[in-house]
Amino acid sequence: MSLVSATLLLAAGAACSRGYGSGRYDVPPSTIGRGLDDPILAPPTTSALPTLPTTTLPALPQPVIIPVDSYAPEPVREIGTIEIPALGLVSPMYDGVTLHNIDLGPSHWTGTAEPGQPGNTVFAGHRITNSHPFRHLDDLVEGDEVIFTVGATRSVYRVTGTLVVTPDETWIADQTREATGTLYACHPPGSAAYRFVVKLALAA
Repeated sequence: MSLVSATLLLAAGAACSRGYGSGRYDVPPSTIGRGLDDPILAPPTTSALPTLPTTTLPALPQPVIIPVDSYAPEPVREIGTIEIPALGLVSPMYDGVTLHNIDLGPSHWTGTAEPGQPGNTVFAGHRITNSHPFRHLDDLVEGDEVIFTVGATRSVYRVTGTLVVTPDETWIADQTREATGTLYACHPPGSAAYRFVVKLALAA
C-alpha cells in the first residue's frame, strides 16, 4: 500500500469515527448518548403568544319590514331635504315606509342608515302620483349628485349605477359598512311591476 493510500484510509476512518460520512450529519458528536430531556435535544418550548385585543364592529342598522297594507298606521315625519341637480329636484324628505309619508315626498326607509352615516340610506319616491319626485329617476347616470340635508348636515352622494329589480327584492335595503345610498321607485312609470333602483356612494 502506498503512503498516499494509507493516508487517505486513515483520514476516512477518522471521519467515520466522528460520525461524518455515515449519514449522521444531523446529530453532532457532542449529543451522542443524550436523551430528549437533555437541553440540547429537547424540543424548543413555545411561549404563549400574546393575546391581541379584539375589535368588535358596530351593529349594522336594521331596516323595518314594510307592511302589507300600504296605509298601515305610521307617523308622518319630515326629516330634511333631498336635491338631485341633474333632475332639477329639490324636495322635502320624510321618514317612513307607508304611503302616509311617500305620498308627501321621497321617504327614508325607517331603520336604514341615516344620510351621511355608515350604512345604506334608502329612499322611495313616486314617479307618477302626487308630486312624482322620482319621475325621471332613470335619467340619472354615474357621477350625478344626490344631496341630503338633515338639520345642519349636508351629505353629497354620487350615483354609482342603476338596475331594475322585482318588488320582492328587498336586498336593495341591505346594509353596508361604508356610507352608501339607494333610491328606488316603481318601474316603468305608471306600473308597479318592477322597481328602478339607483345606487349611491358618499362623496363628501
